[in-house]
Amino acid sequence: MAFKHITLTFALLLAGCEESFTVEDICVQSPAMCNDLNQDGHCKAQREHTIFYRYLESLQPTDENKYQLLKAFEHYNQCIGLAANIQHIKLKGKTTARRRAYLTSNREMARIYQQTQTTTHPGLLYYHWSRNNDETALTRLLALENTPEVETSAEMQFYLASYYIKVDEQKAIDFLYNTLALNQAKQIPDPEIYTSLISLFYKHHQYKHAYIFAKIAELSGIKNIDILLIEQQLIAQEKNLDSLDALAEQTLHQINQGKFISPRK
Repeated sequence: MAFKHITLTFALLLAGCEESFTVEDICVQSPAMCNDLNQDGHCKAQREHTIFYRYLESLQPTDENKYQLLKAFEHYNQCIGLAANIQHIKLKGKTTARRRAYLTSNREMARIYQQTQTTTHPGLLYYHWSRNNDETALTRLLALENTPEVETSAEMQFYLASYYIKVDEQKAIDFLYNTLALNQAKQIPDPEIYTSLISLFYKHHQYKHAYIFAKIAELSGIKNIDILLIEQQLIAQEKNLDSLDALAEQTLHQINQGKFISPRK
């Protein structure tokens, strides 16, 4: 079996030490972490992340580790679900292995959901609501909205924006801005942040803001950004597009450097 030799350091608190493991190390030491996943070249990165977090969760079954494993299994499940439909003419066993891996990921995600029914972890609460339509989990999540754990997490700010975009669009804009403000240097924001801001600002006739984020999206390489209608609105208002272009470039630089400050703070 071929493995990519990348390492991930785990703080093994139970053992009182720190060790580094590769995927190969984990699979040799704990075959159960790997044997029910596919072993061909498909979904390799997703498989490796799943193995790492599976191993870590087995050592320290905290809600945070369960959350990271749940996300890893979901990404792996989406990938291997597609790969499982690929029929091999000569190697039918690989197709069977992928289907087995797909069932494994479904089973493991169900296990985590079952084990975290009473969780207070905001990420798990969001997943219980967004994936399983658990309204009780949503209520518990919203109660944590102003806690440091949620306020300092770009991921959680984005999750809350995805909720508020359906019930309070101005508040959704606040959370999207917060997500960008928490973006780390050289980290690429989720494209949906930009497309959501464009849509919201255009809907509320804030064409200048819609244009700036449309230009930011284009500069970020996001395809199919419909900027023409926004341009037409601004031209009709006799706005200077060159100055807005410069502001878009400056804003994108701030985001990429981890220095963006929400204008609503």
